[in-house]
Amino acid sequence: MGLHFRKATSIFRKTIPFVLLRLGVGLLLGVLTVVYFGFIAWLGYTLVDAGTISGGIAIVGLLLSVGLFVWGWRLFSKYVLYLIKAGHIAVIAHIVETGDVPPNQIQYGKDQVKEHFVEASTLFAVDTVVTAVVKQFNEGVVSFSKLFSFVPSLKKLVRLLGKAVALAASYIDEAIIAYMFVDGEQNRWQSARDGVILYGKNWKPVLASTMLIVSGLYVASFLLFIAFTPIAGVLGDLSSVFEIAGWAVVGGITLTVYTGFLKPWVKTVVITTFLVEIEGETPDSETADWIAGRSDRFQELASKAETEESTTGTGPAGEEQVAVTP
Repeated sequence: MGLHFRKATSIFRKTIPFVLLRLGVGLLLGVLTVVYFGFIAWLGYTLVDAGTISGGIAIVGLLLSVGLFVWGWRLFSKYVLYLIKAGHIAVIAHIVETGDVPPNQIQYGKDQVKEHFVEASTLFAVDTVVTAVVKQFNEGVVSFSKLFSFVPSLKKLVRLLGKAVALAASYIDEAIIAYMFVDGEQNRWQSARDGVILYGKNWKPVLASTMLIVSGLYVASFLLFIAFTPIAGVLGDLSSVFEIAGWAVVGGITLTVYTGFLKPWVKTVVITTFLVEIEGETPDSETADWIAGRSDRFQELASKAETEESTTGTGPAGEEQVAVTP
């Protein structure tokens, strides 16, 4: 099992423009969030204090404001943040496969996403199904509850390991999306299916390395949070208000480093590990049937691939097509 830290870290440094773009967008969203809820709180307090509206109406208005924010956040995540993430994945995949860095990597990533996924909703739909398949497959092949059911005292550890497996799926699905960018198949659903099959052939080293690196991510984030706690302690000596502000600063710094640098680096390691491990391998029907027996969502993915192929007539001529037995 190899994590390919050196190669992945080198690739991560080469994609710093994308990392900074995602960090900048994240910070902007954070500022807008504070301004939005700050304005809502000020408006509600002003209206209630003036007797214009009652407390009940203010609560309803607050709930509506939260609902509007959640709706806007999901929309922005689906059509902006997700496309930025996909563009970054495309650049990482390109560097892993060729060793070359695109001259304008942000434009390259944008073009690759447009070329492989005509609409953002298509990319989102493919990723949703792939994540479900990987999560279901992981739970099928790694059942800690069965392995340690005879030791009741290990129940909490078993649940923790189960959550680690589930979290690993969100990173492995990005690795499969990366495979789709370097795969020559025009049928996106078939490419996603083939990526899942290749993961099935290499699931032990890929899942083990992913769980290890994800665990390290959370440990590093916790240690980072602890390292910055003296800031809150120093400000707390001034007043309770400054103490609250101090904890907000500590949380903000930790979250910024976690989302802006640690997570993209972990993603780069997982993608690099996956693409290196599957190098030279091809999907096969035996592995496909084995995965189908452990994930009914994989059968859904295979069905979409076959439907897309029969509808559009895509698929490289002369290549063996993987048949999946439902």
